[in-house]
Amino acid sequence: MNASQQPDRPGSAPALAALLALVAAITYSTFFLEHWLSPHQDSINGYVSELSAVDQPYHSVYSGGDFITGALAITVAVIALLTLRRRPLAVIGWISLALFGLCAIGDAVFPLDCAPSLETSCALRERAEKVSFSHSFHAVTSSLVITFGVAALLALSLAARRYGWWPVLARWGWLLALVETVCALGTLLAMLLGRWLGIIQRVQISILVLGLLTIAWALYQDRRVRTGGPPPVRERAHL
Repeated sequence: MNASQQPDRPGSAPALAALLALVAAITYSTFFLEHWLSPHQDSINGYVSELSAVDQPYHSVYSGGDFITGALAITVAVIALLTLRRRPLAVIGWISLALFGLCAIGDAVFPLDCAPSLETSCALRERAEKVSFSHSFHAVTSSLVITFGVAALLALSLAARRYGWWPVLARWGWLLALVETVCALGTLLAMLLGRWLGIIQRVQISILVLGLLTIAWALYQDRRVRTGGPPPVRERAHL
């Protein structure tokens, strides 16, 4: 039975979609490897993006993780748009996820030249605007990753609550989007203070990882319902 025959359900994406969302969450977690691969990095005050700076060791590991995550997020979004019911909020959510993926690829394609928090010469080059286009543009792609990540989680959560779909997204999606937004504001404050930026950024990325895991679980839950597994528990609304 397809989505059009189940008006109360979003439909069921192939199992591959949930698996790819899970893998995307894992590949977006490469920064957790910094304690082993990049112990010299300043995880308290340094940008996460400095891990993938061109002149840093193992930069290809971190850039590769971003690239794979982006490609997988786009694939999941396309699969969802092709196989699930296309209600307005859901469409906005899946398109936002695809744009998140595109910007994550942008992070990988346009890395920093160097690590400003580690190299005084790099920080001076930044202030003098003597860095490459890639270095400068990275700030744009990184900001858009957060923006579209929040938009995807918020739109899918609102779709879940409005249409009665994806209980896990209905419960947690909006909260993850809210916390991510607060952290984004905290990043601006940290930049002004010149401290704790690394901690806040790592929390931000961790929230996006949780968001990808939530999307993976939501897609998996609906597939279980379609294939005869026990339906997710839903709370009855009280008027």
